[in-house]
Amino acid sequence: MARKPKDVSVYHGHRVVTGPDLRATFTEQEEAADNPVRMRRRIFHGVVLVLLAALIISASLVALGIINGFIKLPAAVNEPRTTASLCPGTTFDYVPPESVTVNVFNATKKPGLARTAADALLARQFVVAEVGNSDATYRGVAAVVSGAAGQSAAFAVQRHLPGSDYFQDARTDASVDLIVSTDYAELAAVELVDQTPGKLSCPRETRRVADPAPWPVIQPLPAGQG
Repeated sequence: MARKPKDVSVYHGHRVVTGPDLRATFTEQEEAADNPVRMRRRIFHGVVLVLLAALIISASLVALGIINGFIKLPAAVNEPRTTASLCPGTTFDYVPPESVTVNVFNATKKPGLARTAADALLARQFVVAEVGNSDATYRGVAAVVSGAAGQSAAFAVQRHLPGSDYFQDARTDASVDLIVSTDYAELAAVELVDQTPGKLSCPRETRRVADPAPWPVIQPLPAGQG
């Protein structure tokens, strides 16, 4: 019986690598290494990986710096809002009290306060027309209210009431309303009243907490109930 021809490409069950096989393998590797498209792609991937790694490291360092207080983020700055002044800027001469007509109102729960203030004004020759109560929302020493025609008279009233607040309304006459409030105690001493020219005073515009209303609500009751 004739023997089966021996397969020289197999030795002990393993395939024998021949010279042509080796040449073909190295040729494919050289072709792959010399391919410019593949080379640029590998470089691009390498650059991307390096940048990502640098970004992750930088973010980690910044986060640690913020947590440990080494890096402080700038806080938002709230700029104060400025509003136009409601206080007249005109300079007024001091007018004599006997030429000023004043209505006196009590904006507190203290009975008789308007009458007390009115009597003090009468003693200084002011002309008191009406005395009563008011539901004005103003809180402070006193509110002095007039129209444009009564601003010089309001200026004279304010000189006897330091700390009072001036408000302008739409009246057309020269009368003045004096609304005494929670901080009112008494008029300034006669010898301390400044009679030099000056401007109306609106201290609410510089106080930290001011009356939100541009002018107080005045709802007087019949005379004699202040």
